Amino acid sequence: MTKGNSAAPGALSMVSVLAFASASIPIQALVLAISVHLPRYFASHIGLDLALVGAAFAMVRLIDIPIDVFLGTAMDRTRTRFGRYRVWLALGAPVMMAGLWGVLQAGPSTSQLGLSGILLFLYIGYSMVYLSHLAWGGVLGPTYEQRNRIFGAVIGLGVAGAVAVLVIPVIMQQLGHSDGEGVRAMVWFIILAIPVTVALVLATTREPITPDHKAHFGVRDYLTLLKHGNVVRLLAADLCATLGPGWMATLYLFYFKDSRGFDTASANVLLMIYIAAGFAGAPFTAWLGNRIGKHRSLMAATTIYSLGLMVVPFLPAGQFLLFAPGMFIVGAMAAGTTVMIRALTGDIADEVRLQHGREWMGLMYALTIGTSKIASGLSALTFVLLAAIGYQAREGATNTPEAIQALELAYIVGPIFFVMVAGACFIGYRLTPERHAQIRRELAERDALYAEAPALGSLTGDDMVVKT
Repeated sequence: MTKGNSAAPGALSMVSVLAFASASIPIQALVLAISVHLPRYFASHIGLDLALVGAAFAMVRLIDIPIDVFLGTAMDRTRTRFGRYRVWLALGAPVMMAGLWGVLQAGPSTSQLGLSGILLFLYIGYSMVYLSHLAWGGVLGPTYEQRNRIFGAVIGLGVAGAVAVLVIPVIMQQLGHSDGEGVRAMVWFIILAIPVTVALVLATTREPITPDHKAHFGVRDYLTLLKHGNVVRLLAADLCATLGPGWMATLYLFYFKDSRGFDTASANVLLMIYIAAGFAGAPFTAWLGNRIGKHRSLMAATTIYSLGLMVVPFLPAGQFLLFAPGMFIVGAMAAGTTVMIRALTGDIADEVRLQHGREWMGLMYALTIGTSKIASGLSALTFVLLAAIGYQAREGATNTPEAIQALELAYIVGPIFFVMVAGACFIGYRLTPERHAQIRRELAERDALYAEAPALGSLTGDDMVVKT
């Protein structure tokens, strides 16, 4: 296992980038399972009350947000001979596996408190793994172009995990198993993929350690972060960019079965096309971001996504070949939006580190994960809305035309609005590739000066904090 070091990383080979990105396979597999399959699994197959399931998911996602902030801060402050974020990735893997095991133990008698406890444990493990992996990626590729490359690979391989959990239920159905058994097989896949991919990352990837230049750092310093214009811009965009697709994902199977006339297998194949399109969308937007700027690439992706989604209600029900191209385009842009937000987070963290003299990478990614969880929690409340208007989620239930119409409006209007707002958040953004290159030069100069400070005998950490 390689040790963390303070040297600035050079350009990584594609093999090294893919090895590091492999941990996103179980991470994104779990994200899709939580968004699409697990709520319906608990409500339709386990038989738990629909409102109970929605409330449990929403409550846990909101409770988990301050935990993410604590974890991000703790990661940034961690100092071990093995690295800063590497340790947290190793510790988070068994916690995430244990949480998934708890999902498999849930039954018809599980209470809301019991389900919330299972989900909270799962989310803590997920946060430890996901957050440490993102923060590690942020410092692994410090330049504008490298960061796009790394996060393009991270999102691209995450697509592989997401596709796997879509294929598994289809295969299980073909073998004569129920939808519920397909979900359980999906959970087992994630459990087994976690130790394999995390071990690969730990064994093959170094961790550069950026030095801190400010010795004293209090609560007021952290609150200052939330006053930084680009941080607020980023968090608002991430909230909306997650809320749109998350809202859609939560209602996906209900909408495509009850409104669009597809069976579970066909709906899963269309969703597989949507997810697999990330193989094209992730590298495309990374490439585009290196040519026109990340924020412009993000705005292009959100616009195309919304336009594509507008077409869906007008397609004839049950026509797979007509739906497939649109699902591909929308899915590619959804993945591309995620790539750009993850890469932009690292750039803004560099800007803030130059200003304040301390590593913020873990906390920055914790904040974006927090906004994502707020969005996921809000999207889960669509279950409560559907229950209130009389929509029946249980298998074999018959819904009224009014309930179906409410489902259709909820599925389409919200995602289009929020995704467009996400793109609009970056109007007037000024952290261009040229400005970021200047920031990296100033950081490198200050890091080199800090390394020589003991010999100079007259410099302190506070002396080298840039005052702006």
